[in-house]
Amino acid sequence: MSELSQRVKASNKESPDNDIKEIDEQEEEDENESAIPAIIMLFCIFTAAFLAMMFLFLKSPPLSSSDVDKIKLPRDMNDAKALGKVLSSYTDDYFPQVLVAFVLTYIFLQSFAIPGSIFLSILSGFLFPFPLALFLVCLCSACGASFCYLLSSILAKKVVKKYFSARLKTWKAQISRHDKDLLSYITFLRITPFLPNWFINIASPVINVPLLPFFLGTFFGVAPPSFGFISAGVELYELTTTGDAFSIRSLFIVIGSAIVSLLPVLFRKSLRKKIQ
Repeated sequence: MSELSQRVKASNKESPDNDIKEIDEQEEEDENESAIPAIIMLFCIFTAAFLAMMFLFLKSPPLSSSDVDKIKLPRDMNDAKALGKVLSSYTDDYFPQVLVAFVLTYIFLQSFAIPGSIFLSILSGFLFPFPLALFLVCLCSACGASFCYLLSSILAKKVVKKYFSARLKTWKAQISRHDKDLLSYITFLRITPFLPNWFINIASPVINVPLLPFFLGTFFGVAPPSFGFISAGVELYELTTTGDAFSIRSLFIVIGSAIVSLLPVLFRKSLRKKIQ
């Protein structure tokens, strides 16, 4: 009897650990199963958005046969000028269509974390006046990041938790220390390269960052880094339309871009103590 009672006691001691292990395994299986429909849904949304973008471009006003040959990656200044003239004349003739296409393309890239928005920022300085280009880049970045935020919030929370759990814990601790000034903190993160933008977009809803400070922080935070890219597009436009290799105006643009590029560094140093 004593030997039997010892076995029963031993089994009772082991059973809680076994039960916990079985529960953990079951939870992991449930997470994997629940992640699959979310991934499928995301793929379907991406496919639908991509097809809509392709339909938009197919329905855009056609280029002439001579202009089509000039739409290529420029290899020298002559190619760049030819491409610039085509884009400039096309924008003059079909400004609303170009504006809508630019906005939708930028938001599409930001929504699904697809590289290419830097090129569009440069292109905006070429196609539009500087104030309009800066406003469009900030607005499209904020809207695209917010759509990515919503997609992560609705469909991908479990996927994000599964693959980025360690980084989420670290960033959640940072967010908890700045919950009273989230707008300033999100703006700071957008200006500085501490965290990738795609990670901020998908992780913010998981750690309960509200959408409003997320949107506003993105809108204001992307302005300083975008200034230099848009200025490069303005400079390209000047070179294309005037043919001048350099000018006083372009000199001021380059100097201004260099100064603005230093602002994130100065801002980071001034807030380093507060962030840490």
